Amino acid sequence: MSFELILVIVTAITGVIVYVDKAVWAPKRARSVTGDKQPVVVEYARSLFPVFLIVLVLRSFVIEPFRIPSGSMYPTLQIGDFIVVNKFAYGIKLPVTQTKLIDTGEPERGDVAVFKYPKDPDVDYIKRIVGLPGDEISYIERTLFVNGRSAMQHSLGDYDGNGAGDVMDGTALILETLGDRQHRILLDHAKSSQDLVSVTVPDGHYFVMGDNRDHSNDSRFWGFVPEKNLKGEAFGIWMNWDDGIDFNRIGKGID
Repeated sequence: MSFELILVIVTAITGVIVYVDKAVWAPKRARSVTGDKQPVVVEYARSLFPVFLIVLVLRSFVIEPFRIPSGSMYPTLQIGDFIVVNKFAYGIKLPVTQTKLIDTGEPERGDVAVFKYPKDPDVDYIKRIVGLPGDEISYIERTLFVNGRSAMQHSLGDYDGNGAGDVMDGTALILETLGDRQHRILLDHAKSSQDLVSVTVPDGHYFVMGDNRDHSNDSRFWGFVPEKNLKGEAFGIWMNWDDGIDFNRIGKGID
């Protein structure tokens, strides 16, 4: 059972208790000649319901925190990064069911997005969106092609960043240009390239890849991300904890 579903359930239960107490139990206590006290369960419900409700609203419609557990998005995101995600970037959705209520925007190429892993919706993934509905995507000899045009790559030398993860000595740091947006990726030439000849992104789906291209489990292996699985766009790092706090990463934006 997901945390989001648990939060919805406890919010509903405490809310019902508060409502029933206000409508039924409290008037009875007021009329009681014995001076009945407020039950402990009602006291806790009245205290916790506003907290649960605020957290639910914030997580469902505004921002949600996530922790990066793997090295698939190096160098953009590192293991131990705590990020915040804009939940209304791709539409305001109901919690749990993810039914869209209001359309507030569409994903763009280059967005770093959090989504429910299509093969296990209880697991959250984070990758970069490189293909939109209708795009033809190829990945040949570590070069990304979108609609027949290659994403320009500019070498920045060897990657010497800090942090743990799937980053080997000699890994190349590359500045990749995707449309009018730029971001850094890693290429590990010691590994075999995971080529993809050509696929067309279906309507209502997206093609995603990790920035650590040779160490990422992404759309090259398991397919497309349905629009309904998108949870939001990652936009900032508010903390990094990996064997200690890395103060240099706190407050960084996400390209």
